[in-house]
Amino acid sequence: MLAIICGTGLEELAGRLQGQKEKKVETSYGAASVIEGKAGGGPLLFLARHGSDHDLLPHQINYRANIRALKDLGADNILAALAVGSLKTDIRPGEFVLVDQFIDFTRGREDSFSGRDGAVSHVDMTEPYDGNLRLLLIAAADETGVELHRGGTYVATEGPRFETAAEINMFRSLGADVVGMTGVPEVVLAAELKIPYAALAVVTNFAAGMAGHSLAYEECASEMGRRRQTVLDIFLAAARAGGLLE
Repeated sequence: MLAIICGTGLEELAGRLQGQKEKKVETSYGAASVIEGKAGGGPLLFLARHGSDHDLLPHQINYRANIRALKDLGADNILAALAVGSLKTDIRPGEFVLVDQFIDFTRGREDSFSGRDGAVSHVDMTEPYDGNLRLLLIAAADETGVELHRGGTYVATEGPRFETAAEINMFRSLGADVVGMTGVPEVVLAAELKIPYAALAVVTNFAAGMAGHSLAYEECASEMGRRRQTVLDIFLAAARAGGLLE
């Protein structure tokens, strides 16, 4: 079954599912709230990583419970949406980036199932994002007429504060393209449970020191809200083409 994970500004997508039913899933890592429903002619799971009321900050999210719950409900593919800031002048707000690598600057997060549920800690992350899902998303973006950057390195920061201009300069020097707060350890945990995972990043703003003005959460949420239907259209087009809704 396909699972969709969404964050900032996209929680309302759950309301577009047919026959939706909320399930509270208890796992050995805590509880997670998942919506079961139908869209695009087939069943899927929907998880709002910040909670339905967006009351969880990035460092407060129980990533392990979320991914374990999706696995327990039968998720065999995950498509995730990420709100990001751009580190490149040619990646502009409102555009989409299909990330293919990440750099992890989070700290203190529970980022592994190691030692429990039979998971192996030394999971290979050479190619963090599933190649087949990425191809489906590329084709879906073409089908829907969306301008998509077909690769990019995502820097994950701890949050909830935005980054300093000096930090952004460092990330740029490392070759990163976009920055966000929630893409890791989500992708790592999915890999540990052998769930194919791909992430579509929505650029909401230029990062600190590049924007020409102070950053605000409202700016990010507003841009994500404008891209809400497009994200769903791309995900469903990819799911139909790949037979993920059967």
